[in-house]
Amino acid sequence: MNHIKATIFDLDGLLLDTERIALSTFVAACREHDFEPDINVYYKCLGRNESTTKQIMLDGYGKDFPWESINELWVKEYDKETLGKAIPIKAGALSLLEYLEEGTFKKVVATSSRTAKAREKLSRAGMLHFFDFVLGGDEITNPKPHPEIYLSACRRLNEEPANCLALEDSENGVRSALEAGLTVIQVPDLVPPSRDMQALGHKIVKSLVEVKMLLQNHKSGGQK
Repeated sequence: MNHIKATIFDLDGLLLDTERIALSTFVAACREHDFEPDINVYYKCLGRNESTTKQIMLDGYGKDFPWESINELWVKEYDKETLGKAIPIKAGALSLLEYLEEGTFKKVVATSSRTAKAREKLSRAGMLHFFDFVLGGDEITNPKPHPEIYLSACRRLNEEPANCLALEDSENGVRSALEAGLTVIQVPDLVPPSRDMQALGHKIVKSLVEVKMLLQNHKSGGQK
């Protein structure tokens, strides 16, 4: 990893412990409409943008699924929890960012969330100042698992994908980064990695604490 010059972070479920909030508010919104969701369908939406999430849910829950009204309530309650209260930060996130700040690593965020909302969440979490820029899903055409967001981030960084490290929690995010040609470390959140995911050959760790330890080990010459 000595060739790495930039680190590209996912946001929800990686830096911020917001995926559990998203899940609980989604289930609550569904139950308000007397609908009990199959969580496995929901899990397919992790790392996706809103339009893709809508299609996955309509395909999984049926054409009569009241997406518009459920989504309206879901977004309202999610924003209340994430923008109106203190945002929970994932273990090791601040320590890792502070460690990277000591070196010459460029640091950016590439998220399926809209840029403005992502910046607001990072600001509320006291993290926004760590990043050179935030690239949101509303700034690209093709959402994760398509590689566009990572390729776009690399272009803005003026770095080759091979010189960039992606940190992701979701399967869709991992596939996006690998397809773009980045080195990837996965920190699974809600869903443990499947056998297919493990077979991709990228590094999988339990927390951002381990990511920091890996980078420190590489820097000290423990690994190449």
